[in-house]
Amino acid sequence: MTQAPTPVPKEPIVIGEIIARMTRSEKLGQLCIVDTPPAPFPDEFVESIRTGRIGAIMNLVEPDQVNELQRIAMEESRLGIPLLVARDVIHGFKTIFPIPLAQAASWDPDLVRECTRVAAHEAASTGVNWTFAPMIDISRDPRWGRIAESFGEDVHLTGVFARATVKGLQGENPAAFDTIAACAKHFAGYGASESGRDYNTTNIPENELRNVYLPPFRDAIEANVLSLMSSFGDLDGIPATANDHLMNTILRKEWGFEGVVVSDWEAVPQLGVHGLTADDKESAEQALRAGIDIEMASMTYARYASELIDEGRISEVQLDALVANVLRMKQRLGLFDKAQTDPAQFRTPGHSKHLDLAKRAAVRSMVLLKNENGRLPLRRENNRSIAVLGPLADEPNDQLGTWVFDGDPSLSVTPLQALRARLGEACEIRHARGLNTTRHRAQDGFAEAVDAAKSSDVALVFLGEEAILSGEAHCRADIGLPGNQAEFLRAVHETGTPVVLVLMTGRPLTLGDVIDYADAILLAWHPGTMAGPAIVDLLFGNENPSGKLPVTFPRAVGQIPLYYAHKITGRPPTPETVVRMEDVEKGLPQHAVGNTSFHLDVDPSPLFPFGYGLSYAQFEFKDPVLDTVEISTGDSLSISVTVTNTSDRYAGEEVVQLYVRDMVGSLTRPVRELKGFQRVHLDPGASARVTFRLTTDELAFYTRRKTIETEPGRFRVWVGADSTAQMGAEFILLP
Repeated sequence: MTQAPTPVPKEPIVIGEIIARMTRSEKLGQLCIVDTPPAPFPDEFVESIRTGRIGAIMNLVEPDQVNELQRIAMEESRLGIPLLVARDVIHGFKTIFPIPLAQAASWDPDLVRECTRVAAHEAASTGVNWTFAPMIDISRDPRWGRIAESFGEDVHLTGVFARATVKGLQGENPAAFDTIAACAKHFAGYGASESGRDYNTTNIPENELRNVYLPPFRDAIEANVLSLMSSFGDLDGIPATANDHLMNTILRKEWGFEGVVVSDWEAVPQLGVHGLTADDKESAEQALRAGIDIEMASMTYARYASELIDEGRISEVQLDALVANVLRMKQRLGLFDKAQTDPAQFRTPGHSKHLDLAKRAAVRSMVLLKNENGRLPLRRENNRSIAVLGPLADEPNDQLGTWVFDGDPSLSVTPLQALRARLGEACEIRHARGLNTTRHRAQDGFAEAVDAAKSSDVALVFLGEEAILSGEAHCRADIGLPGNQAEFLRAVHETGTPVVLVLMTGRPLTLGDVIDYADAILLAWHPGTMAGPAIVDLLFGNENPSGKLPVTFPRAVGQIPLYYAHKITGRPPTPETVVRMEDVEKGLPQHAVGNTSFHLDVDPSPLFPFGYGLSYAQFEFKDPVLDTVEISTGDSLSISVTVTNTSDRYAGEEVVQLYVRDMVGSLTRPVRELKGFQRVHLDPGASARVTFRLTTDELAFYTRRKTIETEPGRFRVWVGADSTAQMGAEFILLP
């Protein structure tokens, strides 16, 4: 592979001069992205590019075909304006990395930046120059299928990964040959869809919008993201695609964003389905007024914008501003200088560098949820026979996860393949699916699997969700193990053979009915191409688990939404006030029951809290110290803690987490908020002093006065291994 230099413009592109030469039809063409028809391309489609009536295409990944369309756009159209070529590159292209939710579980933004650089490199080799990622919706409802595509429930963690992903996709120079434009989505609040149902209503108060759902988008913009995508949902009764306050007041005026805003798929005509507009013409008007630069898939702009201008409902100046945003993005991508792609410049799919990175990312993303009596890691000398059971032990497609359009399953290494390759003839491996799919409800495969478990030293059971059960429009009302998996796991457990459960899933699952059926539980998520080698390395101790949950695991669906950064309420539950249903006595006066905020039929705590994750090592936190207990606005303070690996055998990495609570605010504040984290590697018996620097700007929030401010008062900080950390201290922010 030869690396080409970044193209240097021969002459500066003056966007205003291009717009001055454009016909209205050509302007509207720049505001249109269409799904590419199959080749050979229809004459009408090619002519639309030649005449400038299409400025962007999507879902074409054949470099020769992309190059030909770019040639037509640049050499045969009147103004020679190149095409944007878009594709969903969500967690890899040919090489598939862990799903975004799993990437967040790595708590390693540098690693995720590397993964997205590879994804951009592979996608760019086909002529793609724009992707609709990252999805940075705060996601606090695991029933929502698209939680798999998110970075989880936390504002700070999502913001960190928003920056990392944008930097990975766009590189240091978006015009470089192997970068593609990022698109932060969905602006804004899509993750708050009622009942976790895709495309559903979102009811978000202004302070929640400003303090929870918007900050990650500000982080992406500060990382120079080139585009945003509007959300399907509505905010305060106005769908985002027509929301002038969101798009113009906040995004353009307050934040100064000069990039492109693209609608989601056919979201413009769907304004009429919402009941906001009477027809497609009115839908086009509202979206244009809101500043939606590019309409995806549908053609209401092309059909009605010219009429709207002639009727004075939209001005030519407004149209020109939208066109300028699109041309500016093309300029920043260097497309005016070199829009065509030379595949010879790129590494080939399946390159060892990419596969090694995919394995490393998979290892870091996995979370050890349970390890009773040190069942893991497995030792070869004690496990001469292994039962490999379950419907996900050998599924090269399902391990890739959701939103995989171009991933190559032939590159996948499954857990069963990796176990056979690693253990060879030294270990007898007995494989039985037990269930045909994760949704299977029959028990006809149980007997074979049970026999395999009975004859083995350990049973590795691979359960969870097929890839198709999460992602867009794949929401679930019940997030327990689907099908007959719980009964299957119980049947294996009843053999008396030690059971290690490996969960492959696109979301948190309610595991209360199965957690006792496994001695150890490794949460693998959907880990991508190199799932097998990563899982085997962790099971046998070649690697030490270090992933941490980016989202809370509820005990029961009825607890949802359940997230760590909740408000305290006026009557928070305490151990003394929580009453179990079975303990309520007949005829007991109503006031004798707790009268605080809890459910009678479930423990109020999560099954696994945000930030949680075990290791083969054990870590101890001691001696938290603040360098000052009083600071003034504009100052900072340091919080330090000693972390010790108390294990005498295992080196490991701990993710040290810093949480803060604003004890009194002009608006009620969360019980705690993540403000920082650091990965620390420690050998057995070793200690390290970990220090965080906290500025008063990091304590600011959108206040009752409708501005972002840092309010004086009392604050509490905690440092520990997850969001339930109890060791901390207090400080005062002076007026």
